[in-house]
Amino acid sequence: MPRPTTAQIAYGSLTVVFSTLAMLLLSRTDSGAGVAVIAVAALGLGLLVAMTVPQPRPAPAVRTVPAASPAERRAPVLAESVREPAGP
Repeated sequence: MPRPTTAQIAYGSLTVVFSTLAMLLLSRTDSGAGVAVIAVAALGLGLLVAMTVPQPRPAPAVRTVPAASPAERRAPVLAESVREPAGP
């Protein structure tokens, strides 16, 4: 199982905190059972948000190219660089 990213932890935590505050303020509950239900709902919402944050894509694999042999490393000799003298 992959480890959660920093963004997932941050978004999930902020969702839990803000959704808990919003639901407590909107419901105006005073009972312990109501607060527990709101807390469980906020945790579920935070988990849902954290799991929907896109995962970073893995880095592409680096392909290695075999080293050139000493014969391949030499500069090619150009036949055109040697000119024949102009004839009569």
